[in-house]
Amino acid sequence: MKAVQVDAYNKEPVVRDVPEPALQSPDDVIIRIGGAGLCRTDVHVIEGQWADKTEVPLPYTLGHENAGWVEQVGDGVTNVSVGDAVILHPHITCGQCLPCRAGEDMHCLDSGFPGIDTDGGMAEYLRTSARACVPLPDGVEPKAVAAHADAGLTAHHAARKAAKLLAPNERCVVIGSGGLGHIGIQCLAAMSAAEIIVVDPNPAARELAVRSGAHHAIGVDGAVDAVMELTDGQGAEGLIDFVGEFGAVEMGKQMLRRHGTYYVVGYSDPLEIPTIDIISTEISFVGCLVGTYTDLVELMNLAARGLVDLETVEYPLSRINDAIADLEAGKLQGRGILIPD
Repeated sequence: MKAVQVDAYNKEPVVRDVPEPALQSPDDVIIRIGGAGLCRTDVHVIEGQWADKTEVPLPYTLGHENAGWVEQVGDGVTNVSVGDAVILHPHITCGQCLPCRAGEDMHCLDSGFPGIDTDGGMAEYLRTSARACVPLPDGVEPKAVAAHADAGLTAHHAARKAAKLLAPNERCVVIGSGGLGHIGIQCLAAMSAAEIIVVDPNPAARELAVRSGAHHAIGVDGAVDAVMELTDGQGAEGLIDFVGEFGAVEMGKQMLRRHGTYYVVGYSDPLEIPTIDIISTEISFVGCLVGTYTDLVELMNLAARGLVDLETVEYPLSRINDAIADLEAGKLQGRGILIPD
């Protein structure tokens, strides 16, 4: 089968023929891929940012946002059948450790993460587990929702955390209205009555933010002053940073009010702040890692009800490097979806 593989860090991935995955345990499921999302994390993987954390041997196959159809099932699988359309929780989890028992799938102590530390779904087929499969409603094409498997899941997870703390009279800044951000804005609007202020340098992304439910969309230049004006000089009670680089963190810290919460989703830049500033204002910084199986089920419910829509651009697997170039150049609005040729 064809697959997009990383041969060496800081070099373009290549498309090559590799063996098809095979069932290895009774709980395994083989998926015929209908679509695999392209994420900035894929760029970070190619850059080698995950190399020390995963120590995955090269080459291996990219793709951690996956959806498709069940092709084969192990003897112990009862929740899905051959032919079912499914979206996949990005982690292959054990189901037995305490985090799994608590429903915190992303913190499983014995997990695999296709596309990060094992072969992913930018290919024709992928091996996963029955626990990862979320059946799709009738009529929903896997390629239309594939990016929800991580981008949507992560955005929902962050928005859900923020929505729990935000009162209707409060404000939440969202930095970035791209592939993750436009989903997060919709999720936040669906789960909270707070006022949403979006910051993005791209005029088209700001237009997308307003269509997604933002009350205000402003550029980066003068953004701190603009946010202060919109928040009566106090800053926002919540801030979700979907960028985490290019100066977003330093800017975002200045937009947060006393006792506010900064939700970290995008990453690359360091977070540097004197501890006295955290104590004296009681601000909080909260990491947001993917999301739970329950989060993904909830997100699919929002999508089925028309409350969360996903803007996508499709590319064949053979054009992976064109898709990455478009992402890097800011030409890709929404999410890129890789489709087996």
